[in-house]
This record gives sequence, C-alpha cells and structure tokens, in this order.
Amino acid sequence: MDRTVAHRRPTPQELKAARDTTLPDVIGENLRVLFCGINPGLYTAAVGHHFARPGNRFWPALHGGGFTPRVYSPYEERELLPLGLGITNVVARATVAADELTNEELIDGGRELVAKVRRWRPGVLAVLGVTAYRTAFDKRRAVVGRQAESIDETVVWVLPNPSGLNAHYLAADLAREFRKLCDAVAG
Repeated sequence: MDRTVAHRRPTPQELKAARDTTLPDVIGENLRVLFCGINPGLYTAAVGHHFARPGNRFWPALHGGGFTPRVYSPYEERELLPLGLGITNVVARATVAADELTNEELIDGGRELVAKVRRWRPGVLAVLGVTAYRTAFDKRRAVVGRQAESIDETVVWVLPNPSGLNAHYLAADLAREFRKLCDAVAG
C-alpha cells in the first residue's frame, strides 16, 4: 500500500489492509507540546497522516486554539515541528474505533508514552481523550485540563477527543479548550 499518495480517499481494500498497522510519530527535539491521540483510525492509517479522517476536528481545533496560523491539512503534519508541536498516540495500532482497544493495550501504551516523553522531553504532553487518559494512567478522576501529575519536567494536560464522534464538544468548545492550553504554553 502506497502511503504517500495524498488527497484521495482510501479504497475499501486499503482501509481493510490498514487494520493493525502503525503510523510514524511526528516528533522531534524542543517540542512545546506533544499532542497524543488515542490510536489511529483506519482512514488515518490508510493515508499515512494523523487525524486525517474527514470530520476529525483536530486540525480546526489546533488553529482555533491559536497553535497554527491557519487550518493545516493532515498532509502538512510535518510542518508542525518548526512550530514546536508534535503528534503521537497512546496505542500505535490502527483500529476501526478506539473502543476496540483493551484496557491492557491502553495501560501498556501509557507506559510506552511515558518512556517517549522521557526521551523527547516536550514541555507539555496533551492527551486527546479523558477516558483513554484515565485508563492508560490509572487516573480515574481525571478531568479535561492540566493534571496535577507530571512526567519529570513535562506538564500533562488532557484535552477532549477531537473525533467527530465526540458529540459532547462542539467545534467552538474544542477550540476553547485548545486555547486554554495554548495560553498556558505561551504564558
């Protein structure tokens, strides 16, 4: 499967072939914020770019929150690095939906994420999804926002999941939560 082809919808065969594949992180030195999704969906894995499924609100929320000068396309994800932003996932393997992940996978992913944060030392780890964060880090009472715990010097922040399936947050609400983090990072 050619993952470099941009701007076309994956075929049903490509979506099926994307199950259980992984996506490379967008990560590097001196990150202000490392955004962490739950895991890649099949569409994202099939096209090879984070938060690529139409209807995912990550890219508009990133812009609406003040992190980017415009709404970037998933195909421009590497342009986040010069802005001090990166992307990873709690669990690397692609699934149809995050609810296919087991608690054990989320817990193991949380441990791997801690190691990744210790390796790259971003200023903030922003986990996109409070339920996944609660499971991966055994923080049953966690809420959206800055967490009391940190990973060494890295601040931990939880943001709402930007998936179009998260009906609890409208686009403006997502942007407002992203803005709170952006203001904290800038301040």
